[in-house]
Formats: sequence, C-alpha cells, structure tokens
Amino acid sequence: MSQTVDASDPAPEADEIAHWAILAARAADDKLAVNTLLIDVADVLAITDIFLITAGSNPRQVRAIANNIEEEVVRAGGPKPLRREGHDTFEWVLVDFGGFICHVFVEEHRAYYELERLWGDRPRIAWALDESADDHPASDEEE
Repeated sequence: MSQTVDASDPAPEADEIAHWAILAARAADDKLAVNTLLIDVADVLAITDIFLITAGSNPRQVRAIANNIEEEVVRAGGPKPLRREGHDTFEWVLVDFGGFICHVFVEEHRAYYELERLWGDRPRIAWALDESADDHPASDEEE
C-alpha cells in the first residue's frame, strides 16, 4: 500500500523528526524489539534524516514491531508512512515516514546485512528513558 505526499506541506523540522523517531523506537521496545538504534544520517543522505534499526526473533514478532511503530506514531499525531515494504515475508520490513526510516529485521537478517556497521561513523540518538545522549560516533565494537 502506497501513499503520496502533498508537496505543499512544509518539511518537518529536525527536532520534530527526532521526536517521532524516538517515539517509534519506544514503540518497537514495547514489542520487545532487540538492540534498537537510532542513527543520524541527515548529513550524508538526502532521502531521510534518521534510520531506526531493530530486530525481532521471528517474522511474527517483526510484524508486531512494525505494526506497533506505525500505529503509535500515527496515533500520536505523527506522520503516516509514505511506503512500506517487506510485508510479504516479515523478514525485513521497511517503514518509510519520510524524515525517518524504520528497518525491522528478523535477527539473522540484521546480522547478515549489518546496516549499523555501514553507518558506524554516524552519531546515535538516545531514545530510551534511561539512556544518555551519545554525541560521538559509535564504534564498531557496539554490535
């Protein structure tokens, strides 16, 4: 299912995008997602500002995580997804909110593709209530 964006809508501010991405990370955590990361890619990608990368142990959990992210962001008045991919197998679901993109993997696929390693030099965004902000790029030793 695909949606179009009204070009007359103003682009969301960086703080607003971060707010919705943090809400999405917490929604993933509510469904017991594993090792959820928010990565700031705004300075190196034109298509989005933040990647959310997380995993579930099986396709059923991946579906629950992706659905909860979408439901919680929209319920809170956030953006609706521009597109969704991966709903045929639920092994890697991509939910594109424009300003941030959520990648929800089955753990084995996450380990194989290693997106967080690809973006390892980019800063992480603290999202957990007990997490302190990390203004420094993450090291390769994290995952």
